[in-house]
Amino acid sequence: MQLAAASVTPGGVQLDELPIGQPARITAVDWACLVPEEAQRLRALGLDDGARVTLAYRGVFAGRDPLAVEIGRMTVALRRAHARAMTVEQVG
Repeated sequence: MQLAAASVTPGGVQLDELPIGQPARITAVDWACLVPEEAQRLRALGLDDGARVTLAYRGVFAGRDPLAVEIGRMTVALRRAHARAMTVEQVG
């Protein structure tokens, strides 16, 4: 799976570019760039349009994987490629 370089979309950034600790809301998910089983798992975890998330951790090694994302009272580990499929907007 090859994804384009990180980009800023009007009103948002990709989840993997969100500053650690900054609350945000998912505004769009590019489901087409994910394997269907992975997309289904992410939806089951609540990572879909409108969800409020906070990036809690970025890995420290070369690919900076995994990312830890807080959603509600749950913390979910994501691959950077999955986070790049999600556009978020920062909330106060």
